[in-house]
This record gives sequence, structure tokens and C-alpha cells, in this order.
Amino acid sequence: MHAAPAADRKIRVVVVDDSALIRSVLKKLLETAPDIEVVGVASDPIVAREVIRSTEPDVITLDVEMPRMDGLEFLSRLMRLKPTPVVMVSSLTARGSEVTLRALELGAVDFVAKPKFDIQHGLQETAREIVEKVRAASHARVRKSVPVESGPANSADVVLPATLSRVAATEKVIIVGASTGGTEAIKAFLTRMPADCPGILIAQHMPEAFTKSFAQRLDGLCRIKVHEAQGGERVLPGHAFIAPGHSHLLLARSGANYVTELSQAPPVNRHRPSVDVLFRSAANVAGRNAMGVILTGMGKDGAAGMLEMKQGGAYTFAQDEASCVVFGMPREAIALGGVDEVVPLDDIASRVLLRLGAERTIRV
Repeated sequence: MHAAPAADRKIRVVVVDDSALIRSVLKKLLETAPDIEVVGVASDPIVAREVIRSTEPDVITLDVEMPRMDGLEFLSRLMRLKPTPVVMVSSLTARGSEVTLRALELGAVDFVAKPKFDIQHGLQETAREIVEKVRAASHARVRKSVPVESGPANSADVVLPATLSRVAATEKVIIVGASTGGTEAIKAFLTRMPADCPGILIAQHMPEAFTKSFAQRLDGLCRIKVHEAQGGERVLPGHAFIAPGHSHLLLARSGANYVTELSQAPPVNRHRPSVDVLFRSAANVAGRNAMGVILTGMGKDGAAGMLEMKQGGAYTFAQDEASCVVFGMPREAIALGGVDEVVPLDDIASRVLLRLGAERTIRV
């Protein structure tokens, strides 16, 4: 397993990209951070092998599409022979989103979206995000891929107030939040859910161009139907809804039914979609009929919302540290007292189903 850098030394980074401009821009952006140094650059994976061997980096940034060797092929070999945290640099296209999702399956920790136009200015605008993702990656747990079976730090108040619903409902609903490492964690959770499980709403920090591809990929792997939420859909058993990258996803009610709702309100905890917003909406309208799950991720988004869910009567789960890529969000939720059970990733689905069965038995 990859060892995080010692606290008293800088994070060593190698930048791999076929564009000399992007290599230069990324190097300058990363080295504005006092705790990061770029120890090498490479124009393709063949050159990168020697640079990585000689510099022993803590993190690698890797372009998805490069000459001489495909970025995915290189990533696959790297994870097999020398697992190292990798942050992919991906284009905001349908092709780019598909390749990026495959890279995350192969073991990449996270990705940065490469702007379509004016790349230098676009990357400079996301400098803070790039630095934060490299920092998080340096402490990430890197594992070989395993085949699957079968903005401003606003609070959720800017989107909706904390108000418990006066209307009782009996349908169960499962609410999930994740960030760094979350695409694979969500896949592990959903592929274990039976076709008749309660409806599921998911907020994963991901750009707009990627969420539709993510939902489509999951839909092809799961026994349940997985959709990118459009807003206004009825939340039915056997269906999961992924928050689109341009909007907050909320659980709402239409009469006696749960429905999805989208909001263009400002980012919360610098994210839209925000996990806190989704969790608060579930606390407001579902109360004890909701079940909350917070998975791997950087930062604190979802921690306050999970506490609100628990205070509203929901039963809540957090992924344990050993199975997280980054233990930030679960750690914050646990520290606030919003978590009932801390569970390894591979056991979360079974624990959720067991809890659902127990609650059904109690109420019969």
C-alpha cells in the first residue's frame, strides 16, 4: 500500500501530459503551494516510467489520452506494478468522461476536468481544486482494482431551511453521499442492492459532463435501474438517482410520494451538488423513513446533514477508515455524532438491508 509523505517534507509530484503548455501550467500552479514540489515532468508514459522510477513521487497527475501508450494502459500497469496515487487530467467531453470513469475503476484516486477552451486560464481558475486534490491524493489509500460482481463554504441554509415535514410517510428511502473515491464506493454499494430495494438518491461530487456517463455505467452493472436525476421523477423501489453535476439534488414530496427535485441554488461547502443539501432534504421530508450513508470523500460536506438526518430519526452509516480512499467526510460526520454505525465498504449494503429488514419486523 502507498505510504503518505512524512509531515515534515513536501508532497512530491510528477506531471505526465503530452501538452508542453499543460505541463508548464500544472507545474506552476502546484508549486504555488508551499507543501508541494513537482519533481519531474513527462510528455508520455514511456518517458514517465523512467521519471517515476528515479523520483519516487507521492502523486502523479496523468493525462487521459497520450501518444505511444494509452493513459489507461499505463495506469493499469502502474497500479499492478507500483501502486501510486494518480489524479487524472480529463477533457470535458463524453469520450473524456467514459475514459475517466474507467480510470477510476482501474485505481485512479480522483480527476481534474480540463477546460475545452483557453486551457491555461481555465486551469488557473481551478488552481485551488487541483492543489486540494493532489494533497488529498497524497494521503489516499491506493488499491488494485477489483472486478465487480453481478465553491463558497455556504451551509445548506442557502438552499432550504431545516424544517421537518408534518406529513407522515411509510416508504423507505436510502440517501447516499460521497466525494473522492466515491465512484467506486457507490458502485460497490449499488451492485449489492437487490432489484426491490427502496429508492436511492445519491450526491457525488462530479462535474456536469460526467454524471450522465456515471449513471449509465452503473445502470449497466446493477440489478436496480440507475438514472441521472432530471427532477420530478417519482422515487420508486429498485431505482437510484444520481445528482447531475450542475444542480443540487433534493428529496421532495408530491402528495404521499417521494420525488426528486433539482436546485440551482449556490454551491454549499463549495459543491453543487452538495451532500449536505441532499441529507437535509431527506431529514425534512422523510425523517425516520430515511437511511443515510456517507462514503469516502475529502472535506466535511455531508457531516452536518447526516447529523440532521439522525436527529430526525434516520438510521445512519459511515464507511470505515480502512476501506476509504480519503476518510474526510466520514470522519467529520462521526466527530459530529451523526453516525450510528461505522462499517467497511463491502459490508454497508448488507448492513443497510439487514437494518431495513429489522425495522420492517418491528413495525409489523
